[in-house]
Amino acid sequence: MTAPPSGIGHLPLPRWAYVPGQSKEAAADYDTLAQIAALVPARFQGYVPARHPALRYGMALNDHGYFWESQEILEAVWAAAPQGGRERILLRACILITTANLRLRMQKPHVAVRLFGEALGELEALGMRNVGGAGFADSFPVAALAGLVKAKLEQPQLAKAGCVAFAAAGRT
Repeated sequence: MTAPPSGIGHLPLPRWAYVPGQSKEAAADYDTLAQIAALVPARFQGYVPARHPALRYGMALNDHGYFWESQEILEAVWAAAPQGGRERILLRACILITTANLRLRMQKPHVAVRLFGEALGELEALGMRNVGGAGFADSFPVAALAGLVKAKLEQPQLAKAGCVAFAAAGRT
């Protein structure tokens, strides 16, 4: 098993990065993902803490090329986030970004462009909402992430290797 990336403590990485239709393994490493998903409460109260281990793990998975797995974990966190909260908007943008990264790996750049565009729309909508809480969306560098997505969309050809990494936006 691979050592975990910094920032996610003792949580193990999946044994392989699953790519639908391309992975040699029959399925994703559901056993590892289940360990992390079990850390997500049924509902977060008020906001999603920026330091929650499942959230940090899902973000780190994206940055280490585990795009499908990142999407799965971030969707679990999103489902537990308070309805109508800023965290849900940011999590949706992050899910769209990691899904776009996966589509780039699958050599589907047109789909990736659409997904990056949707993520940028979510990030811009988030920028118009009130700030001032203690949640994930209040401490995350949203403008920097939006800048990374814009730069990616401005590339003449989206590169398979050039994913949008959350850590590149700043503190995650």
